[in-house]
Amino acid sequence: MSMTNGNRIPLSPVGHAGGPRARVKPDGDGSVQVHQDPQVNIDSAKVFAVYGKGGIGKSTTSSNLSVAFSKLGKRVLQIGCDPKHDSTFTLTKQLVPTVIDVLESVDFHGEELTPDDFVYEGYNGVMCVEAGGPPAGTGCGGYVVGQTVKLLKEHHLLEDTDVVIFDVLGDVVCGGFAAPLQHAQRALIVTANDFDSIFAMNRIVAAIQAKSKNYQVRVGGVIANRSAACDQIDGFNNRIGLDRVAHFPDLDVIRLSRLKKSTLFEMEPSPELDAVQEEYMRLAQSLWDGVEPQYAAPMKDREIFDFLGFD
Repeated sequence: MSMTNGNRIPLSPVGHAGGPRARVKPDGDGSVQVHQDPQVNIDSAKVFAVYGKGGIGKSTTSSNLSVAFSKLGKRVLQIGCDPKHDSTFTLTKQLVPTVIDVLESVDFHGEELTPDDFVYEGYNGVMCVEAGGPPAGTGCGGYVVGQTVKLLKEHHLLEDTDVVIFDVLGDVVCGGFAAPLQHAQRALIVTANDFDSIFAMNRIVAAIQAKSKNYQVRVGGVIANRSAACDQIDGFNNRIGLDRVAHFPDLDVIRLSRLKKSTLFEMEPSPELDAVQEEYMRLAQSLWDGVEPQYAAPMKDREIFDFLGFD
């Protein structure tokens, strides 16, 4: 990022840190968002980016949705975008090396790598990649996402993929971790039936709205997670113009699946688990068939406090 006379000038990292810059359009007034190399696109797959408040269950949701797509016969790639690099561990049963770690091992000469160095096959054939994160306090998540997509494209790994799912760190909507929105057609927001989750969802909607000015991404729907009821979620959705596309209740079997390093499709059968699996299959089919874009009008912070009952 460059600053001139107090004015913010958005720049686009291309190729590597300190490399050439591409002229790009801003994502609305005051934008300082990071832009990806316009030559590095995901052309042949349906791409979904999963966002939500930190700890809300995005990785559990993403991994089980990946399995559901695979059970529909689709070739699925899940990309974890979190320094914890644990997005895919229920699929692979391990914490796999990150793209950034692997690139660092070859002094960032990606041509020296093979797909086996950074792509791992998980349950039911889901292919798994962990982008990792930048050095704490010094790097940019957008650079990490850009390098991951670039590497996947250089090795032709996106050509045989039907579905790509980005599982994105927390509720961060800075330029870096908003970068997957530049590749996705639909963004899915995971939320619980509480104030903090809905507040985060409101900000994520605003970020998607900003990206939609210059990219194809649109809100694809809201996934209620870890919630017995959905009254607060549905009330907020109705107010700003969103739809709930799935509901996963606060069942202990979902918590246990994470502890057992298993997807829900590998757990001991039970009537409640069957219902959850069916909901994932229904969601995957509806997303594959195509969900209409949702055009929401996010609230101002004061509005959302008032709306949810705060004085």
